Formats: sequence, structure tokens, C-alpha cells
Amino acid sequence: MAHGLPEDPMVRNIVDMIRKQQFNRRQLLRGAGVAGAGIGAMGLASCATNGGGSGGGGSDKKVVWGNWTYYLDFNEDTGSWDSLDNFTAETGIKVDYIEDIDDNNTFYGKIKDQLALDQYTGYDVITFTDWMNARLVQAEQVQAFDYANLPNVTANLVDAQWDALDVDPGRKMTIPWQLPASGWVWNTEAVPQGIKTLEDFMRPELKGKVGVLTELRDTMGMILAGLGYDPAGDWGDKEWGEAIQWLDDGLQSGQIKNVKGNSYTQDLERGDTLAAMAWTGDVIMMNTESPDGPQWTMEVPQSGGMIAADSFTVPNGTSAGAKALVEEMINYYYDPVVMAAVADYVTFVPPVKGTQEAMKDVNPDNADNPLIFPSEEDWTRLHSFRTLSPEEDKKYSAEFQKVLGL
Repeated sequence: MAHGLPEDPMVRNIVDMIRKQQFNRRQLLRGAGVAGAGIGAMGLASCATNGGGSGGGGSDKKVVWGNWTYYLDFNEDTGSWDSLDNFTAETGIKVDYIEDIDDNNTFYGKIKDQLALDQYTGYDVITFTDWMNARLVQAEQVQAFDYANLPNVTANLVDAQWDALDVDPGRKMTIPWQLPASGWVWNTEAVPQGIKTLEDFMRPELKGKVGVLTELRDTMGMILAGLGYDPAGDWGDKEWGEAIQWLDDGLQSGQIKNVKGNSYTQDLERGDTLAAMAWTGDVIMMNTESPDGPQWTMEVPQSGGMIAADSFTVPNGTSAGAKALVEEMINYYYDPVVMAAVADYVTFVPPVKGTQEAMKDVNPDNADNPLIFPSEEDWTRLHSFRTLSPEEDKKYSAEFQKVLGL
């Protein structure tokens, strides 16, 4: 794969169409981007045919990295990813960077057969969200990292993430790439008192103007926290039942009207939603791109917001040689100066210590943005969602979908 926009004219036209419709990169990142789906199907077919990089048996110093759309510092002027170009220039290692993950479940479905057989997936490294990575870890389908090759990770991974994935304490098989966080957002002018408690969403003046996310772990995690339970802790059917009942009551009463994935930002921009559960990166981009200036306030609620990790993993089918190259690449991105350039574009929480200080030189305007760099107090209020057993996952997902009417 070449760097930049896809070579196929049809896919490039789809990308252009989406951009003209003013979809922001955060919406595409969250999985529904038409371009992401199109590129994904083509990318996997191409890599599966030629065997990928050195992980597929080749001798070139090359790795194949499957990632989410718009999740790296893309340079629109040059049509390339600056940090990857710099990495290749420094090391001689080429990276086939494929924006191929449009949804965790969908992408897993493309490679699950190879994973089950320990065969090469077409990728030397992938960046699933940690709840999906937990499945791979439990199934023993990914390889342990050699931390002798990862001194920057050892030194710079933020403390809160070392044991954030309960099935991989010490990050032996998963290393965070970015940390999507979620909290509560409101229209600053229309809701001047803000949203401070879960019950504030139920104020009469907000009826029909409240939004929640279709992502189970964000929405239900914040509801659990708002009811006084730790989403990362030892909760079960009783606590889940209270949380799903709160959501069902809000939907049935018409208080909560907008249940959206990627398109929730459009409801906020139109004024159809005045208060919502949202992703921090989206709100940064909305305020940045708003022609009328910043219109939305977002906070990590006192009861707690959610933080996840999209993390590097190396599937079992990747060769030892390719794995060493992947580790060199990960170590490069754990340099705070490199990560600051990525964070300035991606606008999610970076997992690398020192990035905030480095951001002062990259973009001083973002150096003190609490949605990119949570305060120490915010970190204490950002929860992970505990790993569900297969039985819980099936049961809770079915109940969540039923309540949402999806």
C-alpha cells in the first residue's frame, strides 16, 4: 500500500464525498466511515494475496500495520503520514499503513479464521480496542512483547495504563496506542448550569434533547458510575439491572431521544441534542471547526467518565523478525516528541508520559487542553470497563441492543 489517499479512484471519490459533507475525522474514526469500510475490504484482500511484509515470509524490512481511519498524523499537503516517513528515514523500516479497522467486531470477523489457526493475518500489528484485545489474549492468539526492545514504553507508558486491561496486567501482550475518553457534553448557552449528575439529564427542560452513545461500554459505564458503581470493579447482574433500567426509563419517557454512534455530533450541531454522553476528541474538533466559535462544554463527570485503549498487538502468525520491527516502531512512537505530533492531529488522550510538555513546541494551543491531557484529578475519575465473560458479553449486549431498539 502507498502512503496517502487510496489509489483506487472510486474509493478516493468516496473519501472526497465524505469530506465535502463535512464529516469530521472523529466520526470516521468511530467506525461508520464509508471510506474506512471500502478501504478495509480492499486492504485486506491485497495483503492476504501478497503475504504482507516480513511477517508473511518476505525479507524486506517492512511491517504491515492495520489501524483505524484518521488515527495518525496525516499530512494533507504531501499525502503521507509525517511520523511514519520520519520513522522510515531513521530506521530503513518501511510501514504498509492500512486504515482498515472500521469496527472491532467487523474487523475481527475478517481475520478470526487466521487467528484461530495461528496463521498470518495479513498484518504484523493491529490496534483493536482493549475489550476486543482481551478476547485475543484469553484465546492466546497474540504474542508477548520483548520489553528489551521497548525502553521508551518501559519509561513512558502512563502509570494508569500498566494494569488497565485486567486480563493483561503489566501490558505483556498489549501496548496502548491512543486512549479514547468519554464524558458529558452540553450546549454552553442552552444549558448554562451544565450537567453535573446523572439525574441532570432528566431535567424537564431537556426532554427530547438528551443523547447517548450506541457504544455499550461508554454509555453503560457512565451510567454505572453515575449510580455509584465502579465500571472496572466487581459489579454484576444487580448493578447492571439498575443501569439498564435507568436507560430504559429515559428512552421510554422520551427524555432520551437521540441514540447515535458516529452521527451524534450532527445532532449537537443542529441543536437536536443539548446534553449528551460523548467522546472527548469529537468535542475538541466540533469546537475547533465551529464557525461561531466554541459552543460546547465537556467535562469528565465527578461520578466518572470512561477511558479505553486502542492497543498494539502482534498476532501469532507474525514472524519473529517482523515482531522485532514492530517493537522498534512502537518504541519510536513512545518518544514524547513523536507522540505530541500524533496527539495534535488525533486529539485523543496520548498514553505517553512527557507528551504534554512536548506539545508546547508542537502546538501550544493544545498543551493545556484537559480533554487531551487530563489533570491528575481527572485521571482518578476516568474508569476502564472491566472485561466481561463470554456469557456476560452475550447477555448484556443483547439487553443493551434491545433497550436501544437496535
